[in-house]
Amino acid sequence: MYGAILGDMVGAPYEFDRGNKSKDFEMWNRRVRFTDDTVMTIAVADAILTAGKDSGEKEIKEELVKKMQAWGKKYPNSGYGGRFVHWLGSRKPKPYGSYGNGSAMRVSSVGWLYDTIEETREVARWTAEVTHNHPEGIKGAEATAAAIFMARNGATKNEIKEYIAKEFCYDLSRTCDEIRPGYHHDESCQKTVPEAITAFLEGSDFEDVIRTAVSLGGDCDTLTCIAGGMAEAFYGIPIKMMVETCDRLGDDMIEVLQAFDDIRNGDSSDDTDIEGNSVIFSAVKDFRAETTHENLANVVQAFCRRIKEGGRFIVPVIAPQALTEKLDLDHVAVGDEFRTDVDLSFKFQHIEDNDGAVWAVAFTSREEYEKGAGSDTLVMDIEQLLEGFAGNTSEAGIMINPWSENFLLRKDLIKAIVEISKEEK
Repeated sequence: MYGAILGDMVGAPYEFDRGNKSKDFEMWNRRVRFTDDTVMTIAVADAILTAGKDSGEKEIKEELVKKMQAWGKKYPNSGYGGRFVHWLGSRKPKPYGSYGNGSAMRVSSVGWLYDTIEETREVARWTAEVTHNHPEGIKGAEATAAAIFMARNGATKNEIKEYIAKEFCYDLSRTCDEIRPGYHHDESCQKTVPEAITAFLEGSDFEDVIRTAVSLGGDCDTLTCIAGGMAEAFYGIPIKMMVETCDRLGDDMIEVLQAFDDIRNGDSSDDTDIEGNSVIFSAVKDFRAETTHENLANVVQAFCRRIKEGGRFIVPVIAPQALTEKLDLDHVAVGDEFRTDVDLSFKFQHIEDNDGAVWAVAFTSREEYEKGAGSDTLVMDIEQLLEGFAGNTSEAGIMINPWSENFLLRKDLIKAIVEISKEEK
């Protein structure tokens, strides 16, 4: 749901058709801020986590009302609609037949938390019905959550498009170029969700989805919020964008996001996403034995394969003594110095080679990590780690497995791997 929150923030300055309907804009300008979309996205996640995601309809709906009212009162000036403001202040709040896009903007966590598309759609319906019990309001929430569920589970864009068109009868035949000229501010699900899905389908990567959604105009924060949730599930989010997003949230929101990550990711000690890194270890070993272009190409392909499989590395960091638990990568920025979602300063562990070049360090397995001195660690997505170091950082690159069959992953090679991986998607 980070993608939904980011989309809300980035789209907010251009709501009410205040943009120039272009993809060329400054993404992190001073007007970027969260709105009611983010507050209610947090509220829905908080409600499900508090009730327990395996709870029934009655329990979850009761918690939804409590949390949505509580978060709404905590952030009262976030741009809520008139009827929703009345609902927030009611002692006995009842659904009011809305088909507004609020049901779709707040549902992204549901797309991540459940194991089947049937469960996902059912709980999405519950999250809508406490306010938006009109069929179109319910449909918008279900369609958004279903698209996120499919994207995070490896469905292609064509598969997502076909399912959404068939199940929800949304017209996804138009291109963004066809939508853009005559599209104006409309807060209904039926005039927001199809456009958001189209922006997601057309986008070439996470950032391009966000820019495409903003370029359509209209109810821009909500449209981009919906598209961003789908884009995160399909592409992931660049680490630097994650940090920009978290920097603009309150500590109370960050706490919910942490709890959400804990539930979504399960036991952080599970090394399932690390086990497949043996292909990288073997390719590096062959390259060290015989330094040929063919063996180097095999190393690159091994990295690309693990990125496609969602592989992760163990990355040692220098952490404040106050923090004793390993942190999830989703709140970490790549670079010499970075911050976490708890607003503490961290640094990567570095190794300096004989020429004075400084390298970040990463390990393909626990076995490799345990050959050296212990430290605090993060388990980080290979793709996001490489994308971060492909940019302007002070390090020369990443040293893989420094204690044995080490490999210097230089900036130019990192960039090549990132580019190839994107092409293969």
